Amino acid sequence: MKVLLTEDDPNLGMLLQEYLNAKGYETDLARNGEEGIKFFIENGNYDMCICDVMMPKKDGFSLAKEIRMKDKEVPIIFLTAKSMKEDTIQGFKVGADDYITKPFSMEELLMRMKAIFRRMHKQEAETQANTFQLGGYTFDAQTNTLTHNGNQSKLTTKESELLKLLCQNKNQSVSRSFALKLIWGDDSYFNARSMDVYITKLRKHLKDDTSIQIMNMHGEGFKLIV
Repeated sequence: MKVLLTEDDPNLGMLLQEYLNAKGYETDLARNGEEGIKFFIENGNYDMCICDVMMPKKDGFSLAKEIRMKDKEVPIIFLTAKSMKEDTIQGFKVGADDYITKPFSMEELLMRMKAIFRRMHKQEAETQANTFQLGGYTFDAQTNTLTHNGNQSKLTTKESELLKLLCQNKNQSVSRSFALKLIWGDDSYFNARSMDVYITKLRKHLKDDTSIQIMNMHGEGFKLIV
């Protein structure tokens, strides 16, 4: 993990840099806001930015705004001696992920950093869990889209839910009853007929890649074979 630390207090800056380096975070220390944005532009690829608010040449809020112009996603934590509510609100408005008031313990800073990284990794995992590669198709269950050779098809909610279930159990049989209860709410005859219609629709969506099949498993249900 690579961290940009911008802190104008030389003693605190050095202590934090040494502490974070010791904890496995490669940390660059900038002494003011102008130096901070210079580091960010020239070195780039930071996993987190820790910015003091009150700094010469460029304050932390201005620095955060410029960082956000270049990178919308990198987490930003503000360090400040200010504790006024208005400053906290301003910090979040310019894109902060967290806000720590001095004095603070280094352990607290580390725990807050880890909490932000956990949230990010959870979001990444959720995104990955909703994206599936099926032969030449890319299926995004979050946006209900199926892409093949640059052409994107929009699926209905039911089509997307059914295809996601099949993708999660790729090359394995999926019980009709389980699919009906999960997606339709019950396994009545009419819902079963409805599901058959959606299976037919999914086969049409996937027809351009012959390596993909949705097979009827007699007495069991369906199997997506890739």
